[in-house]
Amino acid sequence: MTLGVIVLIVLVVGLLIIVGIYNRLVALRQTCNQAFADVDVQLKQRHDLIPNLVETVKAYATHERETLDAVIQARNQAVSARGGVHAQAEAEGVLTGALSRLMVVAEAYPDLKANTNFQQLMASLQDVENKLAAARRFFNNAVSEYNTGIQQFPAVLIAGPMGFGQKEFFDVGEEGRATLDQAPQVKFG
Repeated sequence: MTLGVIVLIVLVVGLLIIVGIYNRLVALRQTCNQAFADVDVQLKQRHDLIPNLVETVKAYATHERETLDAVIQARNQAVSARGGVHAQAEAEGVLTGALSRLMVVAEAYPDLKANTNFQQLMASLQDVENKLAAARRFFNNAVSEYNTGIQQFPAVLIAGPMGFGQKEFFDVGEEGRATLDQAPQVKFG
């Protein structure tokens, strides 16, 4: 074999490796995008259930206006959250905290807990919450694989110049976590 043939073989093999790495990174990025779209679908279902739940609780707990208003405000902020995964995660953390306070209010009203519409809404919300938790885990796993993929050698040599940057995890952050960890307060009268 001549030197020219050897160089050509090395170049072809190198090019095939680069194409393989690039295609793998594209696939990982697409998995992240799809996983976030799945989270977004679950968030939309959650956002759509909340007004019905609040209206049902309003019929029984008219003096719980502050809690109900906080839930609606948190829902509206979550729906309009822009600025990427981090902003969405923070808004959802606040909404989760408001929903937990609403559940405490609901516990104080036995007639409400016995209401069929309320029970159906709660079952639907629980189902959405479970699906949302699974979608978040899948998204965070996809982000982890993607971020690892772009940092591993030799992909790290290709990732930066080809526009593959780090992705954010769906994390409610310290402030959002504090809201989630805060015990809800029930006020009567």
